[in-house]
Amino acid sequence: MIPLKRIFPVIVVLITLSLFGIIYIQVNWIKSAVVIKNDQLDQRAVEVVRDVNQYFISHRSTSVQLRLNPPADPSGNSLNFDFGKTQVFKPYVTDLFTPQEIQRVIVNSLKEHRLDTNHFEFAVRLAIPGLRPMWRIQTPGFAQQFNMVVDSNQQKIKDYKMKVISLDESIGPGAEQLFLITPTQDEVIRQLTIMIIGGACFTLIIITAFALTIRTMLNQKKLSEIKSDFINNMTHELKTPLATISLAIDAIGNEKVMDNKDKIRYFSGIIKEENKRMNKQVETILQSALLEKDEIGLKLQATDVHNVIQHTVDNLQLQLAAKNGVVDLQLNAVNPVIMADDVHFSNVVFNLLDNAIKYSKENLEVSISTYNTRKSLFIVITDNGIGMSRDTISRIFEKFYRAHTGNVHNVKGFGLGLSYVKAIVDAHHGKIKVESVVGKGSKFTLEFPQE
Repeated sequence: MIPLKRIFPVIVVLITLSLFGIIYIQVNWIKSAVVIKNDQLDQRAVEVVRDVNQYFISHRSTSVQLRLNPPADPSGNSLNFDFGKTQVFKPYVTDLFTPQEIQRVIVNSLKEHRLDTNHFEFAVRLAIPGLRPMWRIQTPGFAQQFNMVVDSNQQKIKDYKMKVISLDESIGPGAEQLFLITPTQDEVIRQLTIMIIGGACFTLIIITAFALTIRTMLNQKKLSEIKSDFINNMTHELKTPLATISLAIDAIGNEKVMDNKDKIRYFSGIIKEENKRMNKQVETILQSALLEKDEIGLKLQATDVHNVIQHTVDNLQLQLAAKNGVVDLQLNAVNPVIMADDVHFSNVVFNLLDNAIKYSKENLEVSISTYNTRKSLFIVITDNGIGMSRDTISRIFEKFYRAHTGNVHNVKGFGLGLSYVKAIVDAHHGKIKVESVVGKGSKFTLEFPQE
């Protein structure tokens, strides 16, 4: 089986490459789709102006016949008209159709070709050779868009394209031209919106899944390290009392000891104490399992905090003496009674004091103070121990976490004490805050409601 620490970087690299590959393909696909849509819209615009041109040609009167009679000319000069013959004239589109009718024809054609009918501009210009072109019809916004196209000398300006077609080149000396300006980019985006949004959403889902996968793998790696550390600690913690019990049993079996009741009583006491020690360790692990399942049931009763603190300090005198430690009690709370589970609350105070003793040097000084506010009781436990870094403070309430102080086993325990403390304080609807400076000590502040 490949170790997680080796396969983890490979998985991260593969997923990252896949993610970037998917994003690259999607971006290129969208770009290609935009180009194709632009070409499609361009072709539709061409078809629109062609349809409009054919419409006007087919709906216009084919000719207007006029017979010219010779005018009375007093001067006797002859005019350059071929009198007596029928002259044929084809009227212009703008002479036969109103601007509203022309616009209606264009709108119908735009609808037929599925183009935007709300954001287009058009104009009709009469172009006669030798004369300045004359605009016959213009929509309000046409001039601005047309000037932009002319200034850029392009058929496309920003998000618009312009199409020009002659309405009928067979009219004679002059021809009418239809100018149609239609939007492109906005129309493309509108038509591709669903696909773009869908692609973005699925990409976001993939990124989220990738992040969750990496987070899960990091957590699994962390749990694997914690599990290994826990197994090492548990083995060490259980091995010591078992070895002591084994030695005590061997000693009791010695013939010289069997006849000495005092020695038998001494070794029996060792076995009893080591057995209690192992039971306590097993109980700690079981309590951790119950905390994980939220199955600890609290038996709340009126509890005098001062009595619990005093009793716990008395029970820890031997450990304090080993560190040449002293405890300064400043129990100033006027009302020291809270509703608490006596056993679990006592364990909270014990664990905090036990930690202060474990993570300290010689000449330990511990201060325990209490005070009341209008709705709460505060317990403050301060020591001059080795202190903690910011990283340690952020993790001390994690299950199985132990602050590293050099040798892995220089401080005994499973890393369950403070996670237990946090869980019990939360179960009592209380709060716990930690302040610490490396080399100067730590301060734990507990708050319990008294309503």
